[in-house]
Amino acid sequence: MAGLIGKKIGMTSLYDDKGNNLACTVIQAGPCVVTQIKNLEKDGYNAVQIGFDDKKERLVTKSELGHFKNSKQPPKSKLMEFSNYEKELNVGDTLLADLFVEGEYVDVTGVSKGKGFQGVVKRHGFAGVGQATHGQHNRLRAPGSIGAASYPARVFKGMKMAGQTGNENVTVQNLKVVKVITEKNLIVLISLKPTAAPMSPASIKSIAFCLSACI
Repeated sequence: MAGLIGKKIGMTSLYDDKGNNLACTVIQAGPCVVTQIKNLEKDGYNAVQIGFDDKKERLVTKSELGHFKNSKQPPKSKLMEFSNYEKELNVGDTLLADLFVEGEYVDVTGVSKGKGFQGVVKRHGFAGVGQATHGQHNRLRAPGSIGAASYPARVFKGMKMAGQTGNENVTVQNLKVVKVITEKNLIVLISLKPTAAPMSPASIKSIAFCLSACI
């Protein structure tokens, strides 16, 4: 799946043909530089490694620095591998936002906003007790029972409980590209309505966020 690395710039809104105000996400997609070409004979698979956003040399490890020197590129803060690019690429080539076309659909992978330690109502959507009668006075947002005592005398794996919320990898599929600003490497995305027809995998490209707190 061909793609680029980018970062979220912010939100905006656009109007469609029917006058509806649509919430849009603005992403800076590129410029990305090809840092390595992997092939079946040497690496066991075919892929293109690209880098995004320069990084200071003093913050780079010796092994990473050697990798970038081999590709004759300045250190990058984010590296990812993609495949199935339409054109043949070489080390040092620059990929820009014009890889995407208005009207097509993309999958976006990023790190969700971290919300810290949250209870079961916020984290899992528990309803809580919701009533102040029948002897209930302090269990409004509590999780309730998490398992029996005598048997099985343990808490099952995967039990929904309070804990760290957000700050995890999230993939959102079938986002529509409504605008591409090539001179600034910006693309504007909107979410599809649930009733919209699904897209075929062949027509979907990918963007990977390099910064946290994106989705």
